Amino acid sequence: MHTKKSSNSMRIAVLAGGDSDERAVSLKSGLAVTDALSSCGHRVLHLDPAIVEMTGVDWSQFDVAFVALHGRFGEDGQVQQILDEAGMPYTGSDAVASRLAFSKSAAKERFMHFGVATPRYTLIHYNDDTDRISRKVAEIGYPLVVKPDTQGSSLGVSIVRDPCQLPAALRSCFQFDGFGLLEAMIDGTEWTVGLIDRQTLPAIKIETSREFYNWQAKYEDNDTQYVFDADVPRSIVENIERTGLNACEALGTKGLARVDLRVDANHQPWVLEINTIPGFTNHSLLPKAAARQGIDFPTLCDRIVRTCRNKSGNDRIQGHSQHPHIHFDRSVMARRAEDATSAGST
Repeated sequence: MHTKKSSNSMRIAVLAGGDSDERAVSLKSGLAVTDALSSCGHRVLHLDPAIVEMTGVDWSQFDVAFVALHGRFGEDGQVQQILDEAGMPYTGSDAVASRLAFSKSAAKERFMHFGVATPRYTLIHYNDDTDRISRKVAEIGYPLVVKPDTQGSSLGVSIVRDPCQLPAALRSCFQFDGFGLLEAMIDGTEWTVGLIDRQTLPAIKIETSREFYNWQAKYEDNDTQYVFDADVPRSIVENIERTGLNACEALGTKGLARVDLRVDANHQPWVLEINTIPGFTNHSLLPKAAARQGIDFPTLCDRIVRTCRNKSGNDRIQGHSQHPHIHFDRSVMARRAEDATSAGST
């Protein structure tokens, strides 16, 4: 599809880069989005929070901000709060939903509260002693997954099948966060479901030669396969897509989101996490799913900024929460603090 230049251009700030561990991926997303929006006739300026202080920006010169910041500051609600306070419309979820999604433990508590299947887990801290870790491992059992509580792109994630693999997995996890999760391993297939404004895009089955869809499989391997026409009954695929939607409703996400799942041998989908700012190049998963529905990349970017600007008058600029059935659940944050205190006293 050829994208025509818009007769109603906007002034758009594309936020990309930052200083998180996913900076390089964010810069690629930002460049792709900048090119796409420019091709639609918009006036686009790239702002890198690692270089430009966001609180010092004169936001009145822009109509909307496209947030392409992956990881810390972009997906944890910080930049969203700054934009809210400036009255600046922006793409993606608000600060509340972003904070919930960025903490895997907080998100899991919401999933369980709303009946969305997610693997069993327990929270760990880098100060936990060997006995405490052993007790927590016993709660989950092998095989299990060790992952940072707040991180993306599968950084610091390991599958642990026996005790001798655990120390290295813990070291990898705690390089990225002081808190981590021990999560029950779901043997099965990997899937992802993209959403735009709560409309599900076609589910993608991910096939990799790696043990799971890790950083190398995402960004380095050439043999990773993304399958739309998987040899799976349509009813199962629809259940996967419906589960992705239910997960987003549980957290109250808006605009863009991508839900990562595993599907077991009984065809039960299990939600692992929600990415509120998924990768955004024309090779990324959500744009691939949109293209499957006939939405090319420039059209997708244009639709996203127009939708969020049109909705801004009803929520962000007026400062009203759009979480009618969700209030930020601080129980997990309290548990994190409690665990840290307990760990420090042992």
